[in-house]
Parts: sequence; C-alpha cells; structure tokens
Amino acid sequence: MNPYQNLPRSAFWRHAVAEVSPLSLREVHSKKFEISKTDSTAAAGSCFAQHITRYLKRHGYNVLDLERAPPWLNIEYHSQYGFSTYSARYGNIYTVQQLSQLIREVEGTFKPQNICWVKDGRFYDALRPSIEPEGFESEEELYLHRKVHIEKLRQMLFSMDVFIFTLGLTEAWIHNSSGTVYPTAPGVIAGDYKASEYSFINYEFADLEHGFKELLVSLNSIRGERPIPRILLTVSPVPLTATAAGMHVLQATAYSKGLLRAFAGQLTKHHKNIDYFPSYEIITNQAARGIFFEKNMRNVSSEGVEVAMKMFFESYLSHLPDVKLNSSNDNHTTNEHSNGNRNLSHKDEGDVQCEDAILEAFGK
Repeated sequence: MNPYQNLPRSAFWRHAVAEVSPLSLREVHSKKFEISKTDSTAAAGSCFAQHITRYLKRHGYNVLDLERAPPWLNIEYHSQYGFSTYSARYGNIYTVQQLSQLIREVEGTFKPQNICWVKDGRFYDALRPSIEPEGFESEEELYLHRKVHIEKLRQMLFSMDVFIFTLGLTEAWIHNSSGTVYPTAPGVIAGDYKASEYSFINYEFADLEHGFKELLVSLNSIRGERPIPRILLTVSPVPLTATAAGMHVLQATAYSKGLLRAFAGQLTKHHKNIDYFPSYEIITNQAARGIFFEKNMRNVSSEGVEVAMKMFFESYLSHLPDVKLNSSNDNHTTNEHSNGNRNLSHKDEGDVQCEDAILEAFGK
C-alpha cells in the first residue's frame, strides 16, 4: 500500500494532462462559490481581466459599470477612454499594491502624490494614464475627474457582491518620497523619469501579503456592516513585455507569475470567501504546445481566451450560457502590455487596452 494508490485520475499527469485535449481539461478546478445573475459583480486587474468582464456582460450577468461614457462618445471609442472596460474608469491595475493604494485612497487613509504628469502641454493622471489618450486640458480638470472617479469607486466597493481581480505583475515604479505606486514608468506615456524621484521595485511575497492585508482592512472600513464580498482571483498568463529587474525577461516572467500564483493559492487556502480560477494554467498548459499563444509567444490568441472563458463559465456560473469554441465574432488577441498605439481610431470590440506595450518600442 502507498498513499498514491487511491488518488483520482486528476492527480496524475498522464491521465489529467498528457492524454487530455487542452481544449477540454476535466476536473481542473473545484469552485468554492457560484456567481449568479443577481450578484453585483465588479472586475479589475491586468489586461487579461478585460475578457472576463466582456464575457460576463455578453451573457447577461450583472457587471457593475458605475463610470459610464458620455452619450456623445461613440461606443467604438469607449475602451480607448477607459469606459465599458471595467466596473469603473481605473484602467489596468497590475499589482496588489496598486489595488491596495486605490482602495485606501477611497477610504481616505492614503493620498497619492505626484500624479499629474505632463506631455506636450497636456495633463495625464499618472495612476490611470491611458484613460485620456490626449490628456486633460488642465491640472484642475484632471483632479476634478479624479474626484468623480473616487466617488464612483466608493459606490462600487460598497455595493459589489463578487470582486474578480486578475494579478498581473510584481514589477512596478514608485514615487520615492510618498510611496505612490504607478501602473507604468514615468516617461513611457507622459511625465519624465528622474532617478531622484522614482524607483523600480519588484515585490516579494511578504510585500504581497502586507498589501492585501491593508486592502482588506480598508475594504471592511468602506463597507461597514456589509460582509466582505466573494473574491475571485486569477493570474494573467501573459508574459512581461520588458523587465527592469536586471535579469533575462524569461526569468523575470517566471519569477513574477510564479510568485503571484503561489500568493493566490495561499489566499485561497486561508480565506473561505477567496477562490482562484486557473486561467494561467489553462493557457500555459504544456499539452497545448503553445497553441493558445500568437507567434510572438506572448499574446494570448482568441482561441485561448475562448477556452479559458468556457471553463470559467462551466466552473462558476449558476446559469451556464451556450459558450462554444470559435463561436465569438471577436478576432482578437490578449497582450498584458498591448495596444501602445495612442491614435484615435476604431478598435475592435475584442481589443484590450494595456499601457506597457509601449515598452516594446524602447528595445534596441
């Protein structure tokens, strides 16, 4: 006798991976809770999270959208201005620290500093630099928009029943004197990089734990007597576009994704209301032999997105819609740092908006 003799087939690589089609993995996930059409669901995170939002909306689920586009803005341009992408107009949130900072700002226990970056006479909100492709006309306009944004976020955090967050990166840039965390480095979209003002940081496990603990404390404060929502974590499968960590980008990607995956697992293990969905494993599965990535081995293909979303629906949703592979009209890919083109032009519904694709242009 040995302890492996009576384990299920899902515990063995040959039966669970090597001999199973990557298009239909079985028993890859066991959910803690369901998401119903009556749940108020909010979503945030790195670029890959945009697909979850889109698929839920498409199938009639109650995805909060508290910062709506003005009626005169054509729907073709919503995502370029940060509308109809997430549950509020916060853009991509790549790190735990960035999310924690934002929730603490809503609570009133943290005030970000040095968030007005300038480029060509226009003003950009450094904490969501892509939501105004041409920037604001004045610093006053920027702060007025941010004030409205924070109030909408307060409504979202108070009312949501389910919060879906995609962990994207461990690398970030911070303001030295205040500790303000940015989604992208100064000088990439706007602003100017000065070593005396900004520093690169690559978060460690203890940093993630501390940031998430602060997040939960602030969320409890905002919600008052309302219980903490069900939290669903995913890890983005999209590799880094570039790294400032002083190592090969392959190693930097492995470090970042491995740390985030371990952290998500730890949270799921110790919190009854937190669960993890394995989109990262589904896309990077060795049995797929890279078919879920485009030729650059970084962008997730439309088929990869559909496979992950199909399994997501099968795992969590109390009402299972008819999700079939290749049934979507979207012709798109996902890139953790894609769509650096800042020109106002038509974007396909399936495009995702990511700031750090611009980093690709700096490679020589």
